[in-house]
Amino acid sequence: MSNDVAIAGVGMHAWGKWGKPFVEYGVVAARAALADAGIDWQDVDLIVGGETVRSGYAGYVAGATFAQALGWNGARVATSYAACATGAQALDTARARILAGMSEVAVVVGADTTPKGFLAPVAGERWDDPDWLRFRLMGMTNPAYFALNARRRMDLYGATNEDFAQVKVKNAKHGLANPYARYRKEVSVDDVLASPVVSNPLHLLDICATSDGGAAVVLVSDAYAKRNGLTDLVRISAISTVTPTFPQTIMDMPNFSTDSANVVPAPKRTFKESIGDAAYEEAGISPSDVDVAEVYDLSTALELDWIEDLQLAERGTAEELLRAGDTTIGGRIPVNPSGGLACFGEAVPAQALAQVCELTWQLRGQAEGRQVEGAKVGITANQGLFGHGSSVIVRK
Repeated sequence: MSNDVAIAGVGMHAWGKWGKPFVEYGVVAARAALADAGIDWQDVDLIVGGETVRSGYAGYVAGATFAQALGWNGARVATSYAACATGAQALDTARARILAGMSEVAVVVGADTTPKGFLAPVAGERWDDPDWLRFRLMGMTNPAYFALNARRRMDLYGATNEDFAQVKVKNAKHGLANPYARYRKEVSVDDVLASPVVSNPLHLLDICATSDGGAAVVLVSDAYAKRNGLTDLVRISAISTVTPTFPQTIMDMPNFSTDSANVVPAPKRTFKESIGDAAYEEAGISPSDVDVAEVYDLSTALELDWIEDLQLAERGTAEELLRAGDTTIGGRIPVNPSGGLACFGEAVPAQALAQVCELTWQLRGQAEGRQVEGAKVGITANQGLFGHGSSVIVRK
């Protein structure tokens, strides 16, 4: 039985630092997605909101908040929070109701208004919260553990600062033609290496910013699409939201230590590898079928890790693909043709949805100025906190 559902429309609000309530960005994105689908808001029977924990009461009931802002229409409602994987979990909720025959038209929307600077934990003492503990007990900010991963990559595989910088150069070039990107300016390797060191070995331009923004996806049942003459639609073929498997032998912050493999054998794959593996299995495809990928480049080094986690390259060889131009538009497997978080920054509840928006435009042939020619299959990947992660496979 196929788990495919059709994407009828996608929409975004441009990323930036706008200083407005997150709801405004979500409404713009949702209306754009409905217009793209040619569907009236009154036809929507489900709205799933991606919540943000920084924006007060409304952030915790994002589904109802967006429904109210769009105009109460009686739709069923749900709200999802999974850190950076929020958008994918929200999509999965909508997909499940559609496949169960309980909904026909779902709007999935996420938006965020972020504080200045790097993300910090919610205030208060919470001794059972790994996110709070890693900040308060270890001083382990996001850039610090990005740097640990980067240093690990350098030590294991010989990656260099120049390699990391080249990821930023590539993504900055990709993002030039993206009207929704916050940063639309070419940079050079020298520019990256001359920017301040934030957490060695990562420079400021190696690390993504925090941003305001919004994204939305309209999903419809096959029956609705047929009745309304919606044809040749891009489809979601898999959504992976797996959790880690004991024991995890590679430390993955915000956990503070790895589980021992002395008694229990190490798992066949790491947590991040299992995310993509589950998506491939559900979609019934292999990594060799993928034409384009949108991955979670919180830092330049993490993009290289994701390329291997998704089995788009052998472990330790992502730098070779980068240096050969294979991950650039026009190369063998373009990665982050949108410009990635390097050009967007983090708008947490929206970013997994933004990845799906980009792949939809790519597979439709609508990514003007950054088009991956002939793309038929795309994959996304990101990771949130506490065992949250996601991968979505989109096919034409």
